Amino acid sequence: MIDLRSDTVTLPTAAMREAMARAEVGDDVYGEDPTVNRLQRMAADIVGKEAALFVPSGTMANLAAMLAHCGRGAKAFLGDQAHTYVYEAGGAAALGGVVMTPIRNLPGGELDLDQLREELERPPDAHFAPPGLVALENTHNLCAGAAVENSHLAAAAELARSRRLPAHLDGARIFNAAIALESSARELAAHFDTVSFCLSKGLGCPVGSLICGSREFIAKAHRMRKMLGGGMRQAGIIAAAGIVALETMVDRLADDHRNARALAEGLGLIAGINVRPVKRRTNMVVFDVDGGAGEAAKFAAALKERGVLVGARGPAAFRAVTHHGIERADIDRAVVAAAEAAAESFAG
Repeated sequence: MIDLRSDTVTLPTAAMREAMARAEVGDDVYGEDPTVNRLQRMAADIVGKEAALFVPSGTMANLAAMLAHCGRGAKAFLGDQAHTYVYEAGGAAALGGVVMTPIRNLPGGELDLDQLREELERPPDAHFAPPGLVALENTHNLCAGAAVENSHLAAAAELARSRRLPAHLDGARIFNAAIALESSARELAAHFDTVSFCLSKGLGCPVGSLICGSREFIAKAHRMRKMLGGGMRQAGIIAAAGIVALETMVDRLADDHRNARALAEGLGLIAGINVRPVKRRTNMVVFDVDGGAGEAAKFAAALKERGVLVGARGPAAFRAVTHHGIERADIDRAVVAAAEAAAESFAG
Protein backbone atom coordinates (compact mmCIF):
# COMPACT_ATOMS: atom_id res chain seq x y z
CA MET A 1 0.00 0.00 0.00
CA ILE A 2 1.30 3.47 -0.93
CA ASP A 3 0.10 5.52 2.02
CA LEU A 4 -0.03 9.22 1.17
CA ARG A 5 -2.54 10.23 3.84
CA SER A 6 0.05 12.00 6.00
CA ASP A 7 3.72 12.11 6.92
CA THR A 8 2.66 10.90 10.37
CA VAL A 9 2.44 7.33 9.04
CA THR A 10 6.23 7.07 8.80
CA LEU A 11 7.96 4.30 10.73
CA PRO A 12 11.11 4.78 12.83
CA THR A 13 14.33 3.90 11.08
CA ALA A 14 16.60 1.05 12.15
CA ALA A 15 19.00 3.62 13.61
CA MET A 16 16.18 5.09 15.68
CA ARG A 17 15.15 1.68 17.00
CA GLU A 18 18.75 0.92 17.93
CA ALA A 19 19.14 4.26 19.71
CA MET A 20 15.86 3.72 21.57
CA ALA A 21 16.99 0.29 22.75
CA ARG A 22 20.28 1.65 24.07
CA ALA A 23 19.06 4.99 25.44
CA GLU A 24 20.32 6.13 28.83
CA VAL A 25 17.29 7.21 30.84
CA GLY A 26 16.17 8.88 34.06
CA ASP A 27 13.10 10.62 35.44
CA ASP A 28 12.40 13.48 33.06
CA VAL A 29 9.81 15.13 35.33
CA TYR A 30 12.73 15.71 37.70
CA GLY A 31 14.86 16.83 34.76
CA GLU A 32 17.10 13.78 35.21
CA ASP A 33 16.77 12.00 31.86
CA PRO A 34 20.10 12.57 30.09
CA THR A 35 18.78 11.64 26.67
CA VAL A 36 15.83 14.03 26.92
CA ASN A 37 18.19 16.75 28.16
CA ARG A 38 20.47 16.20 25.18
CA LEU A 39 17.56 16.34 22.75
CA GLN A 40 16.29 19.56 24.33
CA ARG A 41 19.73 21.19 24.04
CA MET A 42 19.98 20.12 20.40
CA ALA A 43 16.52 21.45 19.58
CA ALA A 44 17.10 24.81 21.26
CA ASP A 45 20.40 25.24 19.43
CA ILE A 46 18.93 24.35 16.04
CA VAL A 47 16.28 27.09 16.25
CA GLY A 48 18.48 29.59 18.09
CA LYS A 49 16.67 29.64 21.44
CA GLU A 50 17.93 29.33 25.01
CA ALA A 51 16.01 26.23 26.03
CA ALA A 52 13.54 23.60 24.88
CA LEU A 53 10.95 21.23 26.31
CA PHE A 54 10.11 17.76 25.02
CA VAL A 55 6.36 17.04 24.89
CA PRO A 56 4.29 14.14 23.53
CA SER A 57 2.64 15.92 20.58
CA GLY A 58 2.48 19.02 18.43
CA THR A 59 -0.96 19.77 19.79
CA MET A 60 0.38 19.81 23.33
CA ALA A 61 3.35 21.90 22.25
CA ASN A 62 1.11 24.62 20.83
CA LEU A 63 -1.34 24.37 23.72
CA ALA A 64 1.32 24.60 26.42
CA ALA A 65 2.90 27.55 24.61
CA MET A 66 -0.42 29.40 24.32
CA LEU A 67 -1.28 28.78 27.97
CA ALA A 68 2.14 29.98 29.07
CA HIS A 69 1.85 33.13 26.93
CA CYS A 70 -1.78 34.07 27.61
CA GLY A 71 -3.79 34.72 30.71
CA ARG A 72 -7.44 33.71 30.84
CA GLY A 73 -9.57 36.00 28.69
CA ALA A 74 -6.65 37.21 26.55
CA LYS A 75 -6.81 37.10 22.75
CA ALA A 76 -4.54 34.92 20.67
CA PHE A 77 -4.49 36.10 17.04
CA LEU A 78 -3.95 33.26 14.58
CA GLY A 79 -4.90 32.29 11.06
CA ASP A 80 -8.43 31.19 10.33
CA GLN A 81 -6.90 28.15 8.60
CA ALA A 82 -4.28 27.56 11.29
CA HIS A 83 -3.86 24.03 12.60
CA THR A 84 -4.09 25.39 16.15
CA TYR A 85 -7.44 27.00 15.37
CA VAL A 86 -9.00 24.26 13.22
CA TYR A 87 -7.55 20.92 14.30
CA GLU A 88 -6.52 21.12 17.96
CA ALA A 89 -9.94 20.67 19.56
CA GLY A 90 -10.18 24.26 20.75
CA GLY A 91 -7.88 23.36 23.63
CA ALA A 92 -6.57 26.85 24.34
CA ALA A 93 -10.14 28.13 24.70
CA ALA A 94 -11.52 25.12 26.54
CA LEU A 95 -8.65 24.62 28.95
CA GLY A 96 -7.05 28.05 29.19
CA GLY A 97 -9.84 30.53 28.56
CA VAL A 98 -7.86 31.95 25.65
CA VAL A 99 -9.99 33.91 23.16
CA MET A 100 -8.80 32.51 19.84
CA THR A 101 -9.28 35.31 17.34
CA PRO A 102 -8.98 34.28 13.68
CA ILE A 103 -7.17 36.42 11.11
CA ARG A 104 -7.77 35.63 7.45
CA ASN A 105 -5.16 33.38 5.89
CA LEU A 106 -4.10 34.20 2.34
CA PRO A 107 -3.70 31.31 -0.13
CA GLY A 108 0.05 31.07 0.55
CA GLY A 109 -0.44 30.67 4.28
CA GLU A 110 0.30 34.30 5.15
CA LEU A 111 -1.86 36.27 7.55
CA ASP A 112 -3.83 39.24 6.26
CA LEU A 113 -1.55 41.83 7.84
CA ASP A 114 -4.04 44.64 7.33
CA GLN A 115 -6.64 42.77 9.37
CA LEU A 116 -4.05 41.86 12.01
CA ARG A 117 -2.93 45.49 12.23
CA GLU A 118 -6.52 46.63 12.59
CA GLU A 119 -7.08 44.18 15.43
CA LEU A 120 -3.86 45.14 17.19
CA GLU A 121 -4.56 48.85 16.89
CA ARG A 122 -7.95 48.55 18.55
CA PRO A 123 -7.79 50.95 21.53
CA PRO A 124 -8.03 49.49 25.04
CA ASP A 125 -11.67 49.12 26.04
CA ALA A 126 -13.39 47.17 28.77
CA HIS A 127 -15.73 45.72 26.14
CA PHE A 128 -12.93 43.83 24.38
CA ALA A 129 -10.67 40.98 25.43
CA PRO A 130 -7.08 42.27 25.72
CA PRO A 131 -4.50 41.07 23.16
CA GLY A 132 -2.14 38.38 24.36
CA LEU A 133 -0.36 36.61 21.48
CA VAL A 134 0.22 36.51 17.71
CA ALA A 135 0.74 33.01 16.27
CA LEU A 136 1.76 31.88 12.77
CA GLU A 137 2.25 28.52 11.10
CA ASN A 138 5.05 27.37 8.77
CA THR A 139 4.72 25.26 6.70
CA HIS A 140 1.00 25.89 6.45
CA ASN A 141 -0.96 22.66 6.47
CA LEU A 142 -4.37 23.82 5.20
CA CYS A 143 -2.75 26.04 2.54
CA ALA A 144 -1.41 22.95 0.75
CA GLY A 145 1.76 22.79 2.82
CA ALA A 146 3.00 26.14 1.54
CA ALA A 147 6.26 27.50 2.92
CA VAL A 148 5.62 31.03 4.21
CA GLU A 149 8.26 33.56 3.18
CA ASN A 150 10.69 34.82 5.81
CA SER A 151 9.79 38.42 4.99
CA HIS A 152 6.17 37.80 5.96
CA LEU A 153 7.17 36.12 9.21
CA ALA A 154 9.28 39.16 10.03
CA ALA A 155 6.47 41.60 9.23
CA ALA A 156 3.90 39.75 11.32
CA ALA A 157 6.26 39.38 14.27
CA GLU A 158 7.11 43.08 14.06
CA LEU A 159 3.41 43.92 14.34
CA ALA A 160 3.29 41.84 17.51
CA ARG A 161 6.34 43.58 18.93
CA SER A 162 4.85 46.98 18.15
CA ARG A 163 2.11 46.11 20.65
CA ARG A 164 4.57 44.45 23.05
CA LEU A 165 3.01 41.06 22.39
CA PRO A 166 4.84 37.76 22.12
CA ALA A 167 4.88 35.89 18.82
CA HIS A 168 4.71 32.11 18.54
CA LEU A 169 5.50 29.98 15.48
CA ASP A 170 3.78 26.64 14.99
CA GLY A 171 6.71 25.17 13.11
CA ALA A 172 5.43 21.59 13.04
CA ARG A 173 7.19 21.23 9.68
CA ILE A 174 9.69 24.08 10.01
CA PHE A 175 12.47 22.00 8.44
CA ASN A 176 10.34 21.50 5.33
CA ALA A 177 9.82 25.26 5.22
CA ALA A 178 13.54 25.93 5.60
CA ILE A 179 14.45 23.63 2.72
CA ALA A 180 11.77 25.06 0.44
CA LEU A 181 12.87 28.62 1.21
CA GLU A 182 16.59 27.80 1.00
CA SER A 183 16.88 29.08 4.54
CA SER A 184 17.36 27.51 7.97
CA ALA A 185 15.11 26.70 10.88
CA ARG A 186 17.11 29.15 12.98
CA GLU A 187 16.51 31.99 10.52
CA LEU A 188 12.78 31.30 10.31
CA ALA A 189 12.46 31.05 14.10
CA ALA A 190 14.50 34.18 14.78
CA HIS A 191 11.50 36.51 14.60
CA PHE A 192 9.54 34.61 17.26
CA ASP A 193 9.68 34.42 21.01
CA THR A 194 8.76 30.76 20.90
CA VAL A 195 8.60 28.02 18.30
CA SER A 196 7.30 24.46 18.30
CA PHE A 197 8.23 21.67 15.90
CA CYS A 198 7.36 18.01 15.44
CA LEU A 199 9.62 15.00 15.34
CA SER A 200 6.80 12.64 14.34
CA LYS A 201 6.03 13.93 10.85
CA GLY A 202 8.62 14.15 8.08
CA LEU A 203 11.46 13.40 10.51
CA GLY A 204 10.01 9.93 11.02
CA CYS A 205 9.98 9.59 14.82
CA PRO A 206 7.28 7.53 16.51
CA VAL A 207 6.26 10.36 18.87
CA GLY A 208 7.24 13.78 20.18
CA SER A 209 7.52 17.53 19.66
CA LEU A 210 9.60 20.36 21.08
CA ILE A 211 8.76 23.82 22.40
CA CYS A 212 11.67 26.24 22.24
CA GLY A 213 12.13 29.68 23.80
CA SER A 214 13.81 31.54 26.63
CA ARG A 215 14.73 29.70 29.83
CA GLU A 216 12.12 31.70 31.70
CA PHE A 217 9.42 30.80 29.21
CA ILE A 218 10.34 27.11 29.11
CA ALA A 219 10.03 27.01 32.91
CA LYS A 220 6.44 28.24 32.51
CA ALA A 221 5.79 25.76 29.70
CA HIS A 222 7.17 22.96 31.89
CA ARG A 223 4.45 23.69 34.44
CA MET A 224 1.83 23.73 31.68
CA ARG A 225 3.07 20.37 30.40
CA LYS A 226 2.63 18.93 33.89
CA MET A 227 -0.86 20.44 34.16
CA LEU A 228 -1.82 18.89 30.82
CA GLY A 229 -0.59 15.46 31.85
CA GLY A 230 2.42 15.53 29.57
CA GLY A 231 5.08 14.81 32.16
CA MET A 232 6.77 11.61 30.99
CA ARG A 233 9.21 9.69 33.17
CA GLN A 234 11.91 7.64 31.40
CA ALA A 235 11.18 9.51 28.18
CA GLY A 236 14.71 9.12 26.89
CA ILE A 237 13.57 5.93 25.18
CA ILE A 238 11.57 8.03 22.70
CA ALA A 239 13.79 11.12 22.85
CA ALA A 240 16.62 8.97 21.49
CA ALA A 241 14.74 8.64 18.21
CA GLY A 242 14.47 12.44 18.09
CA ILE A 243 18.23 12.83 18.38
CA VAL A 244 18.74 10.45 15.46
CA ALA A 245 16.10 12.35 13.49
CA LEU A 246 17.75 15.72 13.98
CA GLU A 247 21.11 14.25 13.03
CA THR A 248 20.05 12.19 10.00
CA MET A 249 16.55 12.98 8.72
CA VAL A 250 16.43 16.73 8.06
CA ASP A 251 18.33 16.93 4.77
CA ARG A 252 16.42 14.03 3.23
CA LEU A 253 13.19 16.09 3.38
CA ALA A 254 14.30 17.54 0.04
CA ASP A 255 13.56 14.11 -1.48
CA ASP A 256 9.97 14.38 -0.26
CA HIS A 257 9.66 17.80 -1.90
CA ARG A 258 10.93 16.46 -5.22
CA ASN A 259 8.48 13.57 -5.02
CA ALA A 260 5.62 15.95 -4.22
CA ARG A 261 6.47 18.08 -7.26
CA ALA A 262 6.50 14.99 -9.45
CA LEU A 263 3.17 13.89 -8.00
CA ALA A 264 1.62 17.32 -8.58
CA GLU A 265 2.84 17.35 -12.17
CA GLY A 266 1.51 13.85 -12.82
CA LEU A 267 -1.88 14.45 -11.25
CA GLY A 268 -2.17 17.74 -13.10
CA LEU A 269 -2.20 15.86 -16.41
CA ILE A 270 -5.21 13.73 -15.46
CA ALA A 271 -8.63 14.82 -16.69
CA GLY A 272 -10.95 15.54 -13.79
CA ILE A 273 -8.19 16.27 -11.26
CA ASN A 274 -7.32 19.86 -10.45
CA VAL A 275 -4.14 20.38 -8.44
CA ARG A 276 -4.10 23.47 -6.25
CA PRO A 277 -1.09 25.65 -7.08
CA VAL A 278 1.52 26.47 -4.45
CA LYS A 279 4.30 29.01 -4.88
CA ARG A 280 6.79 27.00 -2.83
CA ARG A 281 5.63 23.40 -2.66
CA THR A 282 6.90 21.22 0.15
CA ASN A 283 5.70 17.65 0.75
CA MET A 284 1.97 18.13 0.20
CA VAL A 285 -0.27 18.02 -2.85
CA VAL A 286 -3.88 19.14 -2.45
CA PHE A 287 -6.23 18.50 -5.35
CA ASP A 288 -9.92 18.75 -6.18
CA VAL A 289 -11.83 16.30 -8.34
CA ASP A 290 -14.67 16.97 -10.74
CA GLY A 291 -18.18 16.23 -9.63
CA GLY A 292 -19.45 16.12 -6.08
CA ALA A 293 -19.02 14.06 -2.97
CA GLY A 294 -20.34 10.92 -4.62
CA GLU A 295 -17.79 10.98 -7.42
CA ALA A 296 -15.04 11.81 -4.94
CA ALA A 297 -15.96 8.82 -2.78
CA LYS A 298 -15.86 6.55 -5.83
CA PHE A 299 -12.46 7.97 -6.78
CA ALA A 300 -11.01 7.38 -3.31
CA ALA A 301 -12.37 3.83 -3.24
CA ALA A 302 -11.01 3.07 -6.71
CA LEU A 303 -7.64 4.51 -5.71
CA LYS A 304 -7.55 2.35 -2.58
CA GLU A 305 -8.36 -0.75 -4.65
CA ARG A 306 -5.22 0.06 -6.64
CA GLY A 307 -3.10 0.28 -3.51
CA VAL A 308 -2.97 4.05 -2.92
CA LEU A 309 -4.33 5.95 0.09
CA VAL A 310 -4.93 9.71 0.17
CA GLY A 311 -6.54 11.90 2.82
CA ALA A 312 -9.88 13.64 2.45
CA ARG A 313 -9.64 17.44 2.56
CA GLY A 314 -13.27 18.26 1.76
CA PRO A 315 -16.31 16.80 -0.01
CA ALA A 316 -14.41 16.62 -3.31
CA ALA A 317 -10.85 17.48 -2.24
CA PHE A 318 -7.90 15.34 -1.21
CA ARG A 319 -4.42 15.70 0.24
CA ALA A 320 -1.44 13.53 -0.65
CA VAL A 321 1.70 13.80 1.50
CA THR A 322 5.12 12.44 0.58
CA HIS A 323 7.42 11.19 3.31
CA HIS A 324 10.17 8.77 4.32
CA GLY A 325 9.39 5.36 2.84
CA ILE A 326 7.82 6.78 -0.32
CA GLU A 327 10.13 6.51 -3.33
CA ARG A 328 9.90 7.98 -6.83
CA ALA A 329 8.68 4.63 -8.16
CA ASP A 330 5.78 4.84 -5.71
CA ILE A 331 4.90 8.27 -7.07
CA ASP A 332 4.80 6.93 -10.62
CA ARG A 333 2.57 4.06 -9.50
CA ALA A 334 0.29 6.47 -7.65
CA VAL A 335 -0.13 8.66 -10.74
CA VAL A 336 -1.05 5.66 -12.88
CA ALA A 337 -3.52 4.50 -10.23
CA ALA A 338 -5.05 7.99 -10.03
CA ALA A 339 -5.50 8.11 -13.80
CA GLU A 340 -7.27 4.76 -13.79
CA ALA A 341 -9.40 5.72 -10.78
CA ALA A 342 -10.36 9.02 -12.36
CA ALA A 343 -11.38 7.36 -15.63
CA GLU A 344 -13.50 4.90 -13.67
CA SER A 345 -15.08 7.46 -11.36
CA PHE A 346 -15.72 10.75 -13.09
CA ALA A 347 -13.56 11.54 -16.13
CA GLY A 348 -14.88 11.56 -19.65
